Parts: sequence; structure tokens; C-alpha cells
Amino acid sequence: MLKALDALLDERNVTRAAARLGLTQPAMSGMLTRLRDSFGDPLFARAQRGIVPTQRALSLALPIKQVLAEIEVLLQPQMFDPATARQTFTIAATDYALRAIAVPFLSTLKQQAPHIRVALVPVENSLVQTQLERGQIDVALLTPDITPPDLHARELFKEHYVCVMREGHPAATGRKLTVKQFSTLDHALVSYEGGGFHGVTDEALEKLGKRREVTLSVKCFLILPDILRASDMVAILPSRLVAGMDGLVVSEPPLEISGFTKTAAWHERTHHDPAQRWLREILFTCCGDPKCVSHL
Repeated sequence: MLKALDALLDERNVTRAAARLGLTQPAMSGMLTRLRDSFGDPLFARAQRGIVPTQRALSLALPIKQVLAEIEVLLQPQMFDPATARQTFTIAATDYALRAIAVPFLSTLKQQAPHIRVALVPVENSLVQTQLERGQIDVALLTPDITPPDLHARELFKEHYVCVMREGHPAATGRKLTVKQFSTLDHALVSYEGGGFHGVTDEALEKLGKRREVTLSVKCFLILPDILRASDMVAILPSRLVAGMDGLVVSEPPLEISGFTKTAAWHERTHHDPAQRWLREILFTCCGDPKCVSHL
């Protein structure tokens, strides 16, 4: 209706105003009737050629154009310029996942968006959906089995396990370990629940009728490399965790151990946001498998 009033003020003719908005003349006349009721004023009077505005209508001319211009801005696609943007993104993940993505992700992000702030926080599986809904986190790195079904989620990468020990370890001979040799070593593992001494490696060994001795259980991955460097313990760890680490010998396990998939999950409320789409593009491009880049 405001657009109709704006057109009538500009054209001073009902027929031309209707044509400008793609309406019929009766439809425009109907809008004028509603406008008169809304403003409590005739707004226009008939003249020899078209219509002339009342003083009330003239007083509305500039404010209406200002309001319509502001609405037009609101309706324009939101723009995001990484080079000048100043906002904060929060990514939730396990310590392992943060170790796997932090360096390549932040390196690329800082080159493109020097003023962006990033918070890397621990993931809390039971709170993820609520945190995403409330905007407390923007993206969560999860595994498919714990990703809530009504979130947007795309595979980031697939991970496999490797056998890790210190340089100079008696078992680091350069020859592949046998399952028997592997089973006799002193093992450490990660238990996210805390205090567990049984994991996917033990499940794989049980299928072969074997078992190992696990003497250390820790709750996070990041402490294990230092422990391995200072002892004769060995551990089965995700390959991205130890990639490029000094002082460690990395080899393929002597048995098949199921790996896992990391997914990036986000909420519908941020799905179409240009800044959030840019964030996810950086994440997938820098840290994901190439096939995942298009799923943003």
C-alpha cells in the first residue's frame, strides 16, 4: 500500500500509477480507498488532469520514500566481506578434531579475514543441538552416530588409525609388527568417558582371539604423544593427530581397526547466512576431503 501511495504521489494519475506497479486500475482504486481509511484523509482530490494530493499526502511523500528505501535495503541479499568483517565464530570439537583442523583452518582464515575472531571450544555432545539453536556455537565437529538428525551435516573427512611409539622404541625395528608382537606391548588408550581400558582396538583383537594389556587410560588425545615419547608405551591414534610430530614412529597397525568419519554440523538458522557459508567453505576447503567442498 505504501508503494501504491508513492506511485500515486509521483504520477498524480491512477491509471499511470497502476501501470507502474503492474496493477489494474480497479485494484489501484481499491488500494487508494484503503489508504484513505488508514490515514483518515482523502489524500487525493480529482482534478482536470488526474488527481492532486492533499496537504496530508504531500507531508507523507518524503517519509514514504525513506521507508521504502530502508525496506529495499532489508530485502537485498546480505553481503559479507571477509577482509573488513569483525565478528566472532565459535567451533566446537574434540581435542583431536581441533588439532586436526586448527593449523590449516586458521592459517587460511587469517589470510582472508584478519579481523575475524575464532573461539575453538570443547564439544559437549548432549548440549550441541541447544548450543547451535541458541547461537552459542556456529559449527560442531562430530561423528555421524552422535549428530542430531535435524541438523545440517556434511562429511568433513574420514580418519584411520595408526600405531605410534617413540623413536628408538625396541619395537621400532622398521619391520611390520605381527599381531602377536603388538599384543605383548604396553598400551595406552583414550577414553572420552574417562577411566575406560577397552576400545576399538580391543574389539578388533577379540575377533582374532587375541588381547592386549592396556595400562594407561587418558581422557584426551593431546597428552598421549608426550607420554609416548617418554616411555616404551604404544598407542593406536588417529593419523591426523600425529601427522608431522617429531620424536615418534608411525606405522600401520598389524590388524584391521575400523576408522571413523568426522562431520561438520550446523543449524538451519545459519544455513543461508553469507558469513556462516563463508566459514564453512574455509573449513571444508582447508580441512575436508575434496568431495565435501560443494556441500556447504
